[in-house]
Amino acid sequence: MALEAIKGGKVELNGHKPKPSKTLQVGDKLQITQVHRQVEVTVLIVSDKRGNAEQAQTMYQLDSEVLSQRKPTDDMALHGYRDKGAGRPTKRDRRMITKLGY
Repeated sequence: MALEAIKGGKVELNGHKPKPSKTLQVGDKLQITQVHRQVEVTVLIVSDKRGNAEQAQTMYQLDSEVLSQRKPTDDMALHGYRDKGAGRPTKRDRRMITKLGY
């Protein structure tokens, strides 16, 4: 998802559009635009090891966060979201259809 965000122009690094291979350094400022919010963070620590969410939160400082007040439209839907009943039936739905004799 991060790669898609960078390629889609949703991430700015120190006011410029970075390439996916750009490595972060301490003091870098990131502006990240998502469907429901816009976030600005400053990198405090860079680690070469992957950690959990608690460790990750100590590695950056949240400078500002602007939440979108409007409801996302269907074309702006979050990845993986779909309304109940939309699309193909689930396994449970198929079992109930079979039980009804159709």
